[in-house]
Amino acid sequence: MSSLLAGLNEAQFAAVTLPPQPALILAGAGSGKTRVLTTRIAWLIQTGQVTPQGILAVTFTNKAAREMLARVTAMLPLDPRGLWIGTFHGLCNRLLRTHFRDAGLPQLFQILDSADQLAAIKRLLKVLNVSDEKFPPRDLQYFINAQKEAGLRPQAVEAWDEYSRRRVALYAEYEAQCQREGVVDFAELLLRTFELLERNEPLRLHYQARFRHILVDEFQDTNRLQYRWLKCLAGGPESGAALFCVGDDDQSIYAFRGANVGNMRTFEQEFHVETIIRLEQNYRSDGNILQAANALISHNRHRLGKNLWTEQGDGEPIRIFEAFSDGDEARWLVEEMQSLVADGMARQDMAVLYRSNAQSRVLEHQLFSAGIPYRVYGGLRFFERQEIKHALAYLRLLVNPDDDTAFLRVVNFPPRGIGARTLEVLQDAARVAGSSLIRAVPGVAGKGGAHLTQFVALLEGLRRQGAGLSLADQIAQVVSGAGLTLHYQKEREGQERLENLDELVNAAANFMAEVAGRRATEEGTANPQAELVDFLAHAALEAGDHQADAGADAVQLMTVHAAKGLEFDVVFLSGLEEGLFPHDNSLQGEEGLEEERRLMYVAVTRARRRLYFSLAQNRMLHGQTRYNLRSRFITEVPPVLCKWLTPERTRPRAAEPSFSRYFDPAPQRGGVGRPPPAVTPYAGRDLGGLRVGQNVSHTRFGVGVIVAAEGSGAEARVQVNFGKQGVKWLALGVAKLEPV
Repeated sequence: MSSLLAGLNEAQFAAVTLPPQPALILAGAGSGKTRVLTTRIAWLIQTGQVTPQGILAVTFTNKAAREMLARVTAMLPLDPRGLWIGTFHGLCNRLLRTHFRDAGLPQLFQILDSADQLAAIKRLLKVLNVSDEKFPPRDLQYFINAQKEAGLRPQAVEAWDEYSRRRVALYAEYEAQCQREGVVDFAELLLRTFELLERNEPLRLHYQARFRHILVDEFQDTNRLQYRWLKCLAGGPESGAALFCVGDDDQSIYAFRGANVGNMRTFEQEFHVETIIRLEQNYRSDGNILQAANALISHNRHRLGKNLWTEQGDGEPIRIFEAFSDGDEARWLVEEMQSLVADGMARQDMAVLYRSNAQSRVLEHQLFSAGIPYRVYGGLRFFERQEIKHALAYLRLLVNPDDDTAFLRVVNFPPRGIGARTLEVLQDAARVAGSSLIRAVPGVAGKGGAHLTQFVALLEGLRRQGAGLSLADQIAQVVSGAGLTLHYQKEREGQERLENLDELVNAAANFMAEVAGRRATEEGTANPQAELVDFLAHAALEAGDHQADAGADAVQLMTVHAAKGLEFDVVFLSGLEEGLFPHDNSLQGEEGLEEERRLMYVAVTRARRRLYFSLAQNRMLHGQTRYNLRSRFITEVPPVLCKWLTPERTRPRAAEPSFSRYFDPAPQRGGVGRPPPAVTPYAGRDLGGLRVGQNVSHTRFGVGVIVAAEGSGAEARVQVNFGKQGVKWLALGVAKLEPV
């Protein structure tokens, strides 16, 4: 027993040896929560308080479940088959397999993954002759899963108009189809199990008596139905069951998936939790990194509260670099990586984190150009993403209509009524004629042939409309004219794909600036068709097989969401600008901003030894240059923890006030809040009677507030936040700003 508990710190020891009671363990990043969970399971069994069959341990990923199982069986000589350790969905599957008759399922029911579920919905819409434009399959999939996760069957869903009534009817038809075919989707696994336990009292009492110890990992990520499922198995607040919940409300970053961080507070209140243990000693990061994380998260008001600390010492300061542009930021990141590698740092111990997937394109380009191997963790490289490959296929057809691979990729995307049978007829016609598919279109008759003819006409129209346009404008016109923008706008989760398509336009503009201009010099005049050919070749090369294999010594690229649960010696956190991180979509309410700050907290606590913040004064976003304010998250880190790498001449001479200092939490009409205090770092500049913090009016952009300034006299320019119109740098000699 002494060896089992050896090495635990005081808080970990207290958590592991708690008597049977509802308990909440606030486990900070890097504080050893998995060790606490697995050691408690082993301790309960070793001390004879429970048999292995009396424990239920729930986590969120199969990887975490396997790790827990491996650790417990390494501590004790157990048959792992007797332990109920798994994900919510895995444990629900186990229960339903055992009680399939009571659940109203066939014994050999099959599980639909997300792709299979979407295919089933598409098939249903086709059978019912329902327009997939009016009811997009992905949107309907999201709707159905959201209702199930809320615990609602079709008859319980409120419908206020004809459209919502039709959606509810489709939900009912989908359920009937699944029941006929003997299949269940992921959301159904949880809902069906909850309903089974709720209505079948003998079965519920059996499992409540069996599982006297229920342990939950990553409790902050549970949704409402998962919490109700746990309550049902535990027997409610009065049952006396030992519901041992481990989580970190400061790392709750999945609200978009339905996670409800409020479950932690609800659990504390409903189960009358008397014991909250805080695991605050961190075994991962140096002190300065933890102090920065603590300072950041302290700005969130709705948290249970804890303070990370370490015995490892303060370590290095947080390095901050402010570039002029996103391209300059990426170049600097690569140079810093090369310097670290020269000093003996392994590339695989370095990670670049970003808020939006679209940011990876500039980074990938610079890494590729420098010959540095890299891996995109948890996602595809930029030019491999579905929406980018669709757009490139259209562009390839403009250059070469006989490209059958590109033709087949987009002939029915977005959907235009061209089915498999029509394509089969077309391919037969092309084979007989010995021609490409597009040249065989006139040989296809009927409705399918008409749709093919319309597609060919669309390509001709795109070719005509793009004539004379710059490369970037031509690509933007193709993305819009081909229907890609409209298609992804209809998808509930299509915003990221739209951002990537915008970034494709940015990539074309940057490509012209860096490379294609040479053609005009060599040939005398620019050739748009040749520029497009060059760009397509560039895209193909960058999408080539230069991403490092898993396990190779390569720099890691990933979103902050994908970085959850990982750690690295060196972390570069890029794009720290208002509107990007925190994201524009989060700035409308306190809940959204607090989730963004939790995301920032997760990003900071991924670093073990060295942490970098980087940002750009201007960045290409959504097809246009944006001049962004420095992220408020930078200003929330105490300056004593930071070391600015940017030369004095390229950034303001004094620390700039945080964004929240310029604006009230609830802006006044017109989007302009109160000005900052009269004394500012720029008070001495000659701005023609204007001052930083003053409200001004512009003939085009409307009313805004001056937030920064540089230069003086004839060379003075100011940075103005115009609310919905964005942040702009304006030359005072040209802009004609009027005081408000």
